[in-house]
Amino acid sequence: MLNSLWNLGAFIVALSILVAIHEFGHFWVARRCGVKVHRFSIGFGKVLFKWFDKHGTEFAIAAIPLGGYVKMMDSRVEKLSPEDEAFAFDKKTVWQRIAIVAAGPVANFLLAIVAFFFMYMIGVNSAKPIIQSTQSNSPMAELQSEKLFNVVAINEQQIEDWEALNLALVNQIGENQFNITIQPLQDSVGNTASEPTKTFIVPLENWQFDPKKQSIITGLGLIPYMPEVYLEVGQLVAGGAADRAGLLLGDKLLAIDGDKLNSWQQFVELIQKNAKQTLQLEIERGTIVQTLELIPAARSTESQLSQGYIGVSPAIEAYPEEYRVKLQFGPLQSFDRAIDKTGQLINLTFNSIIKLLTGDISVKNLSGPVAIAKGAGMSAGYGVEYFLGFLALISVNLGLMNLIPLPVLDGGHLLYYLVEVVTGKPVSERVQEIGFKIGGAILMSLMLVAILNDFDLL
Repeated sequence: MLNSLWNLGAFIVALSILVAIHEFGHFWVARRCGVKVHRFSIGFGKVLFKWFDKHGTEFAIAAIPLGGYVKMMDSRVEKLSPEDEAFAFDKKTVWQRIAIVAAGPVANFLLAIVAFFFMYMIGVNSAKPIIQSTQSNSPMAELQSEKLFNVVAINEQQIEDWEALNLALVNQIGENQFNITIQPLQDSVGNTASEPTKTFIVPLENWQFDPKKQSIITGLGLIPYMPEVYLEVGQLVAGGAADRAGLLLGDKLLAIDGDKLNSWQQFVELIQKNAKQTLQLEIERGTIVQTLELIPAARSTESQLSQGYIGVSPAIEAYPEEYRVKLQFGPLQSFDRAIDKTGQLINLTFNSIIKLLTGDISVKNLSGPVAIAKGAGMSAGYGVEYFLGFLALISVNLGLMNLIPLPVLDGGHLLYYLVEVVTGKPVSERVQEIGFKIGGAILMSLMLVAILNDFDLL
């Protein structure tokens, strides 16, 4: 429950920031083009707070925080005096109207640059994309002979951490092949001094990717490096089933009901299958082997099945410092990286939209508000620098999505205005109305698909 509330709160904060910046872009340019703005609203529905500026513009915060709008003076929707028509949006030149409409998405791109700038100034703790091995019968099968390597580039694009690798690989969905450049590691502490880089061609013609079942990393056959997990108690939840059974930190787990334990995963599976069942757990404490009576507690899974748990986590091998990386830079380099990162995301999102329209990417890859809320909550929980990165990612997506030429979006309005530039006359009201209905139906269909994906109903 608390986790859901945290996700919801982070989502509302992120969405409010994105909407406020987007609408401020429209508002700021409208003011400079001489358009009178009646209302600047964050949210819809009942107004909770409002105030007016010296120009008579009402600024409002409404009850439903799922969007926002800027209401401008417009002779098409209100009767105006000849004096007021000079301040109406529809009476401005076509280029002024284009500037006002385009300012929203542009503001989102600028927000991404600012967010990335501060993210890099604060510094992000991350890890190098170290690969332990690759799966047979996968696109990466040719790399099976390579043991422990660092991915340094995808199609000559430099890769510094797992996030960069993930985004670069997502951009390859729908392609026929791509190049991966790796740096083999000479030993377990990451010594690469005498190991040259190698480049492989990864074929994708027959590759099928299901985002619901696997990540893009594992879907391609890459097995990330993981520190060794020991069959040893590393952490205990006070008052949990393991604590009540008498387990202590450092206890080594040997067997359950006489069956020898070979891995932590095997131990977890046995616990999950035996909710509220009495188990005989054999442990080694120091030099003494003893047996404890363990009764796993029960909890319900998403599929409403009963699953056992005991409130314990394993001791794990320390993650090598050589595999860690901190992306932190000075002002100039942070600004340069922020622009570059925003450009990469714009390119990735644009390519994804095109591939979605051409069928190279399945609609199953669409995410709705639930997935976005979870992402907001997770990133906020990790720290402000991660939340800034998430905010930049969603801001770029919002900016580009608004540029799709559907009449209900900014891109649809821009399309009408570009037609006006070419023909010398506005698109008729009837054509615009039909376009709005078709665009609204398409947009609602996409939103429905995204929400169904969130709940795994497609």
